[in-house]
Amino acid sequence: MRRIVLKLGTSVLTKGSPNLNRQRMLELAQQVAALHEAGYEIIIVSSGAQTAGRSQLNFPDLGKSVPAKQMLSAVGQSHLMRIYQDLFDIFEITAAQILLTRDDLSHRVRYLNARDTLDTLIEQRIIPIVNENDTIATEEIRVGDNDNLSALVASVVDADLLIILTDQPGVFTDDPRKNPGAALIQNISQVSDELFELAGGAGSTIGTGGMVTKIQAAQIASRSGIETIIASGSEEDVVKRLVAGERLGTRIQAAKDRSESRKRWLLTDRTQGALVVDAGAAKVLLRGGASLLPVGIREVRGEFERGATLAVHTPDGREIAHGLSNYRSEDLGRIRGRKSSEIVDILGYSYGDAVLHRNNLALL
Repeated sequence: MRRIVLKLGTSVLTKGSPNLNRQRMLELAQQVAALHEAGYEIIIVSSGAQTAGRSQLNFPDLGKSVPAKQMLSAVGQSHLMRIYQDLFDIFEITAAQILLTRDDLSHRVRYLNARDTLDTLIEQRIIPIVNENDTIATEEIRVGDNDNLSALVASVVDADLLIILTDQPGVFTDDPRKNPGAALIQNISQVSDELFELAGGAGSTIGTGGMVTKIQAAQIASRSGIETIIASGSEEDVVKRLVAGERLGTRIQAAKDRSESRKRWLLTDRTQGALVVDAGAAKVLLRGGASLLPVGIREVRGEFERGATLAVHTPDGREIAHGLSNYRSEDLGRIRGRKSSEIVDILGYSYGDAVLHRNNLALL
């Protein structure tokens, strides 16, 4: 099963007009619904809140102040989500709103909370619709554009593919609006300085991101081991065709394998505590592909919060893995050696059956 992050730019949702275009949005929702029915896991990162807000308020002249933009986002976000849910209701699919800031993805505990929420929504066959939390975000904690946000989300959910739909067919050798001879670049193996120069400042006047931010997003995704496709949202059945492997737009290859990328980060992160596991748990972990459950933990060393990087030791003291803890040290002291089904009874809540989930566990 493939997990796909689909970024929809403002120009795609509006078809270049001042308003959200419901027909275009229905076409996109229909494609997503078909993939959803086929078993694909889709996360949408959607722009368009400010545009929806301007339309709802009959296009007031508010200038470009940050409070004005935040006000438009506050008005428009609920309207945008109502349209999405109305469209997905046609296909009997539930959608959920997720609003994020850079803080949510850089702070370890918030990162885990965001990832767990997204994973749970996906497991329940609910389509998350992500946008930046513009209503409260300050310059210091803003991602700044939904292109880069989509790449960060793709990394958080360990996606297989990032699709960025825009008003351009892809990345060209020159600006196609100025040079009729500019050619579409179909495949890019590595994001380079020359590629950023090619992207220039080209972009729609409606949204916040030009081609440069899309290349930045592709670079983030590539470093996380995720392939990116930049393509035109006006192509018929573009999402379904891209997922089927049709050669449309520009494909930017992943720089490394996803598991290797995650492993390298976990192994270099400083550990804040350690777990001593029994021989059975150590054997299962060393086979690969398994999570660490509380029943296999003998001892908890150190004081740490949820989201800390922990070392895993065998009974004879050998360090065999690093992983992100779903629980703080105090809670682990209470549930170690117990079955996962007892977690809620002991703690009164649960962050899942695993103490260290296999997706966040790297073997040494």
